[in-house]
Amino acid sequence: MSSQSSISARLGRLATYTVLGVLGATMLIPFLWMVSTSLMTDLEVYQFPPRLLPENPQWSNYEGALTQLPFGRYFLNTILVTLTAVLGQLVTCSMAAYAFARLDFKGRDALFALYLATMMIPTIVTLIPAFLIINAFGWMNTYWALFTPLLTSVWGIFLLRQFFQSLPRDYEDAARLDGASAWTIYWRIILPLSRPALATLAIFAFMNAWKDFLWPLIVTTDNDMRTVEVGISMFSSIYGTNWPYQMAAAVVVLLPILIVFFFTQKYVIEGISLTGLKG
Repeated sequence: MSSQSSISARLGRLATYTVLGVLGATMLIPFLWMVSTSLMTDLEVYQFPPRLLPENPQWSNYEGALTQLPFGRYFLNTILVTLTAVLGQLVTCSMAAYAFARLDFKGRDALFALYLATMMIPTIVTLIPAFLIINAFGWMNTYWALFTPLLTSVWGIFLLRQFFQSLPRDYEDAARLDGASAWTIYWRIILPLSRPALATLAIFAFMNAWKDFLWPLIVTTDNDMRTVEVGISMFSSIYGTNWPYQMAAAVVVLLPILIVFFFTQKYVIEGISLTGLKG
């Protein structure tokens, strides 16, 4: 019976790994298709039946895509906006989360519930009010318009609050006995112990700001203020789409996200698990 159960367990694991492998390969197909299309000619893209691989890879598509439009400027704008968004969320979300998790004040729980309720509002609903506010300040076609809505995140506040609540209070109590203020506890105790959660928030803030498309499209009309996602869409027009160039630009824009996630996935998993301190 033990040998039969062992064989059944192995077959079950094999079936599980096979299904997961097939699902993983299925998720990779769009990315592989994107890379393949970026190396095709215009005629190959529209061939029927579709070609899976280019006959002669057109590596010049990458140079053409990045030089036909000012992608250097687009990348600079995106980097500035993304770094500002990451730093802004780390500061605002961590301070708000610390207040909700550790400070006692009247209406704290009700205010936090109100914050969470805003997560149920679709982002598209807030675009018009946000646009009117930005326009009233005269910030159209400026960096202020691009990064101001990204300086905080309700999800980031929720994530850090949950993590802060999982931290033991022993260090805080000892610090208070030594006369430490709430700011000292936040800066010298809470933040150093919360590096996994902070790294997780930074990674998600980076990805959301880097791939943001609709908001930069709305608040910028000057070509020098465009971001990379808007730049990719500019290969489409009413007369057609240059698919090889568009896919080549998309591959280049995707690389920073893949690199960041590859080197920081350990912190993402550790932060989302919200384990707090390790023994």
